[in-house]
Amino acid sequence: MPFTPITLAIVVILFIFLGTKVVPQQRAYVIERLGKFHSILNPGLTFIIPFIDRVAYKFSLKEMARDIPEQVCVTADNVQVGVDGVVFLQVVDAKKAAYGIGDYAFAVTQLAQTTMRSEIGKIDLDKCFEERTNINAAVVSAIDEAAQGWGVKVLRYEIKNITPPASVLNAMEKQMQAEREKRAKILYSEGEKQSSINVAEGNRVKVVLESEAERQKQINQAEGQAQAIKAIAQATAEGIEMVAAAIQKDGGFEAVQLRVAENLVEQYGKLAKETNTMILPANFADVGSLVTAAMSVVKNQKS
Repeated sequence: MPFTPITLAIVVILFIFLGTKVVPQQRAYVIERLGKFHSILNPGLTFIIPFIDRVAYKFSLKEMARDIPEQVCVTADNVQVGVDGVVFLQVVDAKKAAYGIGDYAFAVTQLAQTTMRSEIGKIDLDKCFEERTNINAAVVSAIDEAAQGWGVKVLRYEIKNITPPASVLNAMEKQMQAEREKRAKILYSEGEKQSSINVAEGNRVKVVLESEAERQKQINQAEGQAQAIKAIAQATAEGIEMVAAAIQKDGGFEAVQLRVAENLVEQYGKLAKETNTMILPANFADVGSLVTAAMSVVKNQKS
């Protein structure tokens, strides 16, 4: 049956329709020709040969997150913990992702679980929570090395939960409480120590200040006594000078004789009041002779 123009036009239109492929952004189509890999279609409008070429695989080139199911891992100190996580990966080679492995997502998930069990088994339970960053890096390194032949790039891995048994959680809670109490006691003792140091320092400063004040007080008292003695001595000297000057005047010597006689009688009178026993000079009855003897001393001093 010969092709009419209409039939030919329909065939051409059908051929163009089947051969035109629009690849979305961040997508990659793997084309097989007669069952054999031919090419990779990049985003945009492309053409293939209908009935000869076919789109065998379609891959997203976006970054994808895959949940890693929870699994039981045994730590280095023989404690069973439940660990789950999430892995972030991206297809970088569509050909390898299509022909390098049957299901790259399943393979990455299984490899992440086995690597996680291996890494958890190397450390104790107490360090599992501290070493999350190192564990994540180790898992990423192990998966990425194996996934190079799969056309997949493992970007990062994150542990979501580490769940120890209930008995271990109770023990850890008690340990944390004991640690907090220990820190509280240490802080309290440090406070008491600092308080004692402050009190001792205050007492030392107080003693030093009191001793300084006492020393200054004694210095001031000594200076005051010295000033008083000096003033008394000066007043005495001035009095003696005045008495001496008065003696040199007319009638001064007779006044001194009278003053000596009065003092002599007054002192003997006081002595008689204070004691019952008195030792008197032989010439006590002759007061004039006593006054004369005293005045002889004055004369000698005057000379």
